[in-house]
Amino acid sequence: MPPTTSPSPSANEALMPLPADRRVFQWHDHASLWFSLGVGLLVMQVGAYLMPALSTQQALAAIVLGSLIGAGLLGWVARIACESGLASAGLMQTVFGRRFASLPILLNIVQLIGWGTFELVVMRDSTVAIGRQSGAMTEAWWTVGATLLWGGAVLVLISGSMVQLVRRVIARFALPLVVLSLLWLSWQFLSLARTQGFAALWNRPGEGGMGVMPALDLVIAMPISWLPLVADYARHGTSGRSALRGTWLGYAVANVWCYSLGVLVALTLPSTDLVTALLLAQGGLIALSLILIDEVDNAYGDAYSGAVSAHSLLPRWSVRRWGVIIGTTCTALALVLPMHSLEPFLLLLSSVFVPLFGVILGRLAGKGTKTAQLLKTARNVHAVPVTIWLAGIACYHLLPKIAPFLGSALPTLALCFVLTRLLTAKAD
Repeated sequence: MPPTTSPSPSANEALMPLPADRRVFQWHDHASLWFSLGVGLLVMQVGAYLMPALSTQQALAAIVLGSLIGAGLLGWVARIACESGLASAGLMQTVFGRRFASLPILLNIVQLIGWGTFELVVMRDSTVAIGRQSGAMTEAWWTVGATLLWGGAVLVLISGSMVQLVRRVIARFALPLVVLSLLWLSWQFLSLARTQGFAALWNRPGEGGMGVMPALDLVIAMPISWLPLVADYARHGTSGRSALRGTWLGYAVANVWCYSLGVLVALTLPSTDLVTALLLAQGGLIALSLILIDEVDNAYGDAYSGAVSAHSLLPRWSVRRWGVIIGTTCTALALVLPMHSLEPFLLLLSSVFVPLFGVILGRLAGKGTKTAQLLKTARNVHAVPVTIWLAGIACYHLLPKIAPFLGSALPTLALCFVLTRLLTAKAD
């Protein structure tokens, strides 16, 4: 086995292609990682939001199509990252220019701290709900304790090796447990659906208030929210094709499953609180606890990618050191901020990355290993991609006002992709 290349303390790991001897992920590693990241209580909750506005058949059609498209976009970016060996920060600098890329990189760090904090709040609130259901948590200070518990777990993970976490912890232990939990919850709610009558639930009409295209937007929102992170992991892969297949398969299956479970819960046991509804299922306490443990990797993913992006701006501090700083920041914010009221702000930040990655895909698709060479020749600012990105942000926010039936994500991403392909075709 060849010796592992260790970067020097001052080397900017995020802006250099990853050496071949550090690329170890096979397709099943990508699939395990992205299945695990795709499973989450937040995904189930959003799935429940589709009801009762849509009919059951409309909701499931939007879930399957949206998951395939969204996970396919993740897989596409994963292939570009794997073939170039670059992290997200490197891809942004290649397309938008070395200096201008600092803006989207900073926005990415802010949104990752925000989502990491939000994940800790979700885990904290779910832990408190589980504790109250079992009678173990009755004091207010348990809220602080649960926050510190999950924040500490993220800090422990971020202090170790990301590669070993994916290959040894997630693939071998966490993934089988979370699959068993999902199978159990699915069986319980399918049994409840059978009791209530499959035919009646399957043919249940929608009450209106949401069209199919906006619903598709809502489903695609989850995989698209991971676009700024996928390259930080996919660059560790040995093959671009396996990175695409593994990422696409793993996330699509998880997204379809969790969204559908959310719909099933909303159909059979309507409740304003998904966690409470899940706890009412037989064995729900154990199943939900295992899913909650798996949720830690979502907060870890935010902290790790935030650390890679921060390292790209200040390489003097290592990715691990930045990870500890970001994990600590998320934990502190989770203790003091009313995170549920900040969700609209986080979604607003996320909206800038739909057109951003439309431009990145349009510029780098098909470039393969040439992408790393393009980074070396990148100027400070690339005016055409920057202009398309800014126009894309405006398009994303205008579409709901002028054509709400179209949704925002897909039209904006397609427009930015096509314009970038047309206007930068001769840039090389």
